[in-house]
Amino acid sequence: MRFLLSEDQEALRDGIGNLCSGRFPMERVRAGLDPEGWKELAAAGVFTLGELGGMADAAVVFEELGRALVPGPLVWGYLAGSDEIVTGYDPATGVVEHLDHTTAVYVLGDVAVERVEPDALTVTPVDRPLDPLTPIWRVEGTSRGEPAGDADEWRLKGAVLVAAQLTGIAGAVTELAVAYAKERRQFDKPIGAFQAVKHLCADMLARTELARATVHAGAVTLDDDQTGDAATRRAVHAAKVVAGDAAVANAKTCIQVHGGMGFTWEVDAHLYLKRAWILDRWFGTAGDHATSLGGTR
Repeated sequence: MRFLLSEDQEALRDGIGNLCSGRFPMERVRAGLDPEGWKELAAAGVFTLGELGGMADAAVVFEELGRALVPGPLVWGYLAGSDEIVTGYDPATGVVEHLDHTTAVYVLGDVAVERVEPDALTVTPVDRPLDPLTPIWRVEGTSRGEPAGDADEWRLKGAVLVAAQLTGIAGAVTELAVAYAKERRQFDKPIGAFQAVKHLCADMLARTELARATVHAGAVTLDDDQTGDAATRRAVHAAKVVAGDAAVANAKTCIQVHGGMGFTWEVDAHLYLKRAWILDRWFGTAGDHATSLGGTR
């Protein structure tokens, strides 16, 4: 099976990529969630894409958003089809992100998704979140809300979209590591000329391409089967596992390629790693999906 993008999908990818590079430079990303930036994404149709396209198109878009490290509860906005800032709460995680900017919270239940007001949650802020660009609150309780969707469908779609973001991160840190390996010189040579560094970068590329193919497979399979049969679930589980592994492993390798500089606040590598760790928790961890993958037939 081949997962080549159509001309329309290539145009979509390039358009969102250009939007991200032009409107979300790293200086703006480091400032955190920007309501004006959310409006720009909404105007580009990111959150209402589901009304016109399927998961295959959405995966293309969210890979670019992940590559640019755009902050915010983006997947929840897509699932809710909302141009306003909304977030979600999965009891499996115990936390909710970006509660300070949101107009509504979507709570994932066992069967249904419920929409509640932000003040319906009893929360405690986490003073030092792992990802400085993703503020989180620990949820201690929540009130009942209005039915807003099917929880199983949201979990499957959410897992694929988060996997797409993770794939974007895997690709971004690969490019970051390669660029540094070409610039940094040791013994009068770029460090990228040394075989050990070449192998590190080659492995990063291989992980990224495998993740992209797996995510596209999950998205296409989900488009073809909305009922979520065993084959569809396997494809979704695989996408989350492979993409999560690629993003975390590549981000760690990027820091390694940067050497001592990689651990500093000024170098962006640590932000990608922290975001990858956070995204791994949303809609099931890689461990959760690996366990589920082993149990599907």
